[in-house]
Amino acid sequence: MRGAVRPSIELFRRALRWSESRALSSSEGDWSYGDLLAESQAAATGLLDGRTSLEGARVAFLTPPGLDYSRTQWGIWRAAGVAVPLCPLHPVPELRYVVENSGAEILVAHPDYEDRLRPIALSESLRFLSTRELDLPTGELAAGMAADLPALSDEAPAMILYTSGTTSRPKGVLSTHRHIQAQVETLVGAWGWGPRDHALLVLPLHHLHGIINVLGCALWAGAACRVHESFDARRVWRAFCQHDLSVFMGVPTIYARLIAAFNEATSDEKREWSEACRGFRLMVSGSSALPVTVLDRWREISGHTLLERYGMTETGMILSNPLEGERGPGTVGMPLPGVEVRMVDEEGNTLEEGEGELLVRGAGVFEEYWRNPEATRKAMKGGWFRTGDVARFDGRSYRLLGRTSVDIIKTGGYKVSALEIEEVLRTPPEIEDCAVVGIPDDDWGERVSAALVTIGGKDLASDEVRDWAKQRLASYKVPREFRCVQSLPRNALGKVTKEKLKAVFRNPRKVSSDSAATSV
Repeated sequence: MRGAVRPSIELFRRALRWSESRALSSSEGDWSYGDLLAESQAAATGLLDGRTSLEGARVAFLTPPGLDYSRTQWGIWRAAGVAVPLCPLHPVPELRYVVENSGAEILVAHPDYEDRLRPIALSESLRFLSTRELDLPTGELAAGMAADLPALSDEAPAMILYTSGTTSRPKGVLSTHRHIQAQVETLVGAWGWGPRDHALLVLPLHHLHGIINVLGCALWAGAACRVHESFDARRVWRAFCQHDLSVFMGVPTIYARLIAAFNEATSDEKREWSEACRGFRLMVSGSSALPVTVLDRWREISGHTLLERYGMTETGMILSNPLEGERGPGTVGMPLPGVEVRMVDEEGNTLEEGEGELLVRGAGVFEEYWRNPEATRKAMKGGWFRTGDVARFDGRSYRLLGRTSVDIIKTGGYKVSALEIEEVLRTPPEIEDCAVVGIPDDDWGERVSAALVTIGGKDLASDEVRDWAKQRLASYKVPREFRCVQSLPRNALGKVTKEKLKAVFRNPRKVSSDSAATSV
């Protein structure tokens, strides 16, 4: 290992154990844990620039995944700063919002992204650094450099992640090092992470899924993490075949695209790809509901029943299907170790079974919404975090029904789950994807409305779709309005942004509440 290091929190002490082991791989090369410690030490020294500590200063950074991301993140932490990862896919106004809302004092950008962050730094009079300025010096680290790094407390603020903002402006979720450690330790134990694991990371690194569930767990456990700068289905399939991988995690959209690539592959490729999947010990899906059709097809291809789980930016993972044992289609299992869950009705009464809002508490629950005490107060109820998600519990496993504000539609005096309707509408072979929303309606309160993406843009008669749905859904759940769309609006993690989708159904012409507006 190059240079001297002085680890201060458990993450870095653990990294010392595996200093000679491979930590990261990307198209740029391979790096050991010792390399990552030395690189992050250099980054911390550059960020400090003579200061003894950043003392909780927020550092927003924009880098591709790989070494630059991890050494910048670790460097911020080792300098006693708060890491604010930015999304490369976000336009400049969204980047500016996060920078301003977080109160970032320092901006760091990879050379490829400097032209996006430097103008923000100039306009706000913030310190700006290129990742090139944080590079490890040629040769050994300068003598005495290790002594310049501050000591860290587990209670120190560590990271601000921004919610997806599907219903309002994104809120900054502040977590301490203790929260992050609790989240990671829970998953390492529950999902069996170890030093022999080799994970493939294709998820964005501004969101909990990629940061904690994959990269964080891998680096905590002494495992190796192979990083792809972006998602490409055929490249992922090639990686499955070329590398000795054991763990893969994705969102439903990723699995759907992998399936589409498999369907178009040659017979020889299909055999090779399916065989490569047999070498994995764990494949996980999360961040949005997994269609049962995708679950079943992936099992046919790979031999794996995807492990579905549920969590939030504010809490880390909450529920999970078991590593060993039966995984029910469409369910998200039971509370993870160290996580407590309650289910309550609209009056706040605890429910043992049935349907209600999920409340959670545990060591991984976040500190606060950054500079938003009112939102923090509303989110907490007697020490429990209100998830805003409605679930159904049958005594064996939880099934998510959707967000109280988005996916639970109140129509004609009934409450219906948009996710349940979507699951049914995806089953016909002609329908590739769909999303269901509630549109304000004078007669019904909310009108159940469905946007359909059909295979090859094929037209379907609305009466036929409705008649088909009536045989499988209660009458009040059958959409009263259908629209054909080429694609569904999604965020960086593949979640449908339903507030944007509602605009599809809001137009000047009058729509009948008891018949489809258009044929699809």
